[in-house]
Amino acid sequence: MPDTRLDDDTAARLLRTAVDNLRRDYPAHWSHVVTGDADLVPQRVLHPIFAGSFDWHSCVHQTWLAVRLLRLRPGIEGADDARRALDSLITEEHARVEAAFFDGPNGGFWERPYGWAWLLVLDAELRTWDAPWATALRPLSAVLRDRYLAKVAGARLPVRTGTHGNTAFATGLVLDAARAVGDEELAGACAEAALRWHREDAGYGGFEPDAADFLSPALTEADLVRRVLPAGAFTAWFEAFLPNLEDARWKVLREPVPVDDPADPHGSHLVGLALSRAWQWRAVADALPAGHRYADLARTAADVHREAGLGHVFGHGYYAEHWLGTFAAYLHLGAFTNR
Repeated sequence: MPDTRLDDDTAARLLRTAVDNLRRDYPAHWSHVVTGDADLVPQRVLHPIFAGSFDWHSCVHQTWLAVRLLRLRPGIEGADDARRALDSLITEEHARVEAAFFDGPNGGFWERPYGWAWLLVLDAELRTWDAPWATALRPLSAVLRDRYLAKVAGARLPVRTGTHGNTAFATGLVLDAARAVGDEELAGACAEAALRWHREDAGYGGFEPDAADFLSPALTEADLVRRVLPAGAFTAWFEAFLPNLEDARWKVLREPVPVDDPADPHGSHLVGLALSRAWQWRAVADALPAGHRYADLARTAADVHREAGLGHVFGHGYYAEHWLGTFAAYLHLGAFTNR
């Protein structure tokens, strides 16, 4: 279950930061394929909704953050300004421009899978809330829903990185979003892919973390698999996947990674790693039976990672603040529910 201990002052600060990010076009990081001078246009031309917050995927999930906070705390400080920002950005006209890009030749791979997954999370948040921006976003979310379905249904191998390309992380988000809106076709394809990629994994032997990780490949995989296996089957799978979790070998997984410079782009990734590990350890603990030898270990690991990550969310410049608030909010509040 989400950790709901988010005080109003912190929630308002997260909202204010998110809205500032959505409106801030520069500095920016973009990686479009350019075929000529005509392609060198401001990002608001191609992406009139999601050109802020340094890069497209961060702008998408900072938009989700604003929506999530407005849904749960409609009277929060700054709510009216946030609604004005969303009204100006999420219009059907803007969504059709974004959709045209993703329906084009470069749209089949750009921001896949991480950005696509957060877009579908945003779409599901709006639809399950019946928010005023849900219909406006549909031209874009419909294109990326079909793109994700086609990709996940045909992907023979996963990507196990600790950064944006990780397919388990994106597929877990999309699976939750699809279930939330009753999209059985997409949910089924995500569940089938999870088992195709990971059902036979055992004796995990990866070396993590890398310096740029904001996800644990091991825990991200476990967090996906627990979504698709019954409790008993997941327990057996997890015991085979990490059979020696108590050993000194996995201290690097049980304990937070020191963050030497949270203002550095990769330093901020390690803050995100602490936050994502916190909710993944908690999810693993909840999926294991009461009294299992790993359950208390997982809960303790969740607690220490939460405290380590939350201490660096604010105050470390734009490289950190353009995105970390999303992970803090997801840890506290989850998605798609009214509480």
